[in-house]
Amino acid sequence: MAAAQTPRARSAASKTATASWRDVTPAPVVLVAGPEDYLGSRAMDRIRAQVRAAAPDVEVTRLNAGSYEPGSLAMNISPSLFGEQKLIEVDGLEGMNDAFLADGLKYLQQPEPDAVLVLRHSGGVRGKKLLDAVKAGGWPVVDCQPLKKDADKIAFVTSEFRAASRRIDPDAVHALVNAVGANLAELAAACSQLIADASTGVDAAMVDRYYGGRVEATAFKVADAAMAGNAPLALSTLRHALDTGADPVPLVAALASKLRTLAKVAGAQGSSAQIAKQLGMQPWLVEQAQREVRRWTPEGLVRSIQVTAEADAQVKGLSRDPVYAVEHAVTVIATSVRR
Repeated sequence: MAAAQTPRARSAASKTATASWRDVTPAPVVLVAGPEDYLGSRAMDRIRAQVRAAAPDVEVTRLNAGSYEPGSLAMNISPSLFGEQKLIEVDGLEGMNDAFLADGLKYLQQPEPDAVLVLRHSGGVRGKKLLDAVKAGGWPVVDCQPLKKDADKIAFVTSEFRAASRRIDPDAVHALVNAVGANLAELAAACSQLIADASTGVDAAMVDRYYGGRVEATAFKVADAAMAGNAPLALSTLRHALDTGADPVPLVAALASKLRTLAKVAGAQGSSAQIAKQLGMQPWLVEQAQREVRRWTPEGLVRSIQVTAEADAQVKGLSRDPVYAVEHAVTVIATSVRR
C-alpha cells in the first residue's frame, strides 16, 4: 500500500483509535469529527500531503454526503486499470443523505486496502450509526473540538512555534492569545505571520507591534496597568481605548480574568508545577501570579473582585453609564495594590 498504514485488526478492535490532528497519518478509513473547522481542515490537509508525498500520481476525489448519489463511493474508490493511489474526501457527513449512509456502512465492511477514505463530520447526531461503525472498526478518529480555554490556546501557539523550530517568549504567547485568540484560524494565521517575519525569536514587543491595536490586546493592557497599581497609566489607556471605539464589556472581562487567576493561585498550595497541574494552567502563568499576589492583601483582592463583578453587571445593561462603571473598577483595583 503506497500511503495508507496497515489498519488495526478490526475484528479485535473495541476502542476508538484516537489521533491528533497534528500527527494523524493515512489509513484506509479516517474520520475527522468535531465542529472546529480549522482543525478539521488542518487534519485533512496533513493526510492529503502525506498521500501525495508517497504517491504523487494519487487520484483525489471529493464528495459531499448531503448531495451524494447512490453508488458514487464504490465507483470512485474501486482500483483503476493504471493502479493509481485513490484518496476520497467526503465532507458534510453531519447532513448525509440515506444513500450515503447505506453505501458508507456497506463500504466499512470491507474497505479497499490501497485507498484512503477521509470522512468529515462537523457534529450532531445525524449519521451516528456510521460514526459508531468507524470507531468500532478501530480506524483513526481525529477529534476537532474548539479550543475554548486560554490554556489550550497557549498550548496551540507554543506547538505552532515548536513545529517551526522557532522560539517565542512565554509573555509573547500570552499577549498573542489575548490579542487574536477569539478565532482559531486568526490565531494560526498570526502565528504563521510571526514565524515568517521573525529573524530570531518572538517577544511580547513584537506581538504588540503587530497586534497591539486589537481590542482584546488593549483590554489586557488596561488590566495589566491596573493590576500593577499604576492608576494613571490604566486610566489613560482605558480612556484611549474607549475613545477609539472599544466596548466596555471585553475591558471588564480582561480585569475579571486577571483577578480570577490571582484568586485561584492565592488559595492554592504546593509548587508552581503542582498548582499548574491542579488548576489546568501553564506553570509560567502560575509563577507570574505568585509574584503578583504578594502585592495584594486578601481584603484588597476581595474588594477588587466585588467591584469588577458589579462593573460586569453594569456594562451589560444595569447602568446607564457603563464607562463610569469601568473607570471605577479600574481605579479601585489599581489603588488596592500595595506599592
